[in-house]
Amino acid sequence: MDLQGRPSVALQDLDQGRRVPLPLLRRHRPHSSPSLSWNGRYLALITQQGRGRLALVHDRRTRRLHPLRLPPAHEPVSLSLAPDAGSVALQTLHRGRFSVLLLDLSTLLEPDRPPGSRLGLPEGTAGTSP
Repeated sequence: MDLQGRPSVALQDLDQGRRVPLPLLRRHRPHSSPSLSWNGRYLALITQQGRGRLALVHDRRTRRLHPLRLPPAHEPVSLSLAPDAGSVALQTLHRGRFSVLLLDLSTLLEPDRPPGSRLGLPEGTAGTSP
């Protein structure tokens, strides 16, 4: 989605036909490479931070942003979040070369519940129910 000329991530609740608010991400535009966990509790993405790029995980249940620490001089290019949010694969650019890093998120995030489980998301946010 393009918002005021800047790429932005938007979540759509297909059951209720409305857009899911992501207020914590408003000041972190533009967005790229979004990836969701099983039930959508976690949204991983890359955002612009000054002249560099930052990989983040948004926990929609706790309403917290978790910046991902990368080795020095590694610029995130794209990412893919594991279905349970236990890890993330990040393609990075370092000294003109692409590489893939696998980051363990198990000490940072609790696992997302399997598909079809209730999320217990805060009021006003969409989730999957059985």
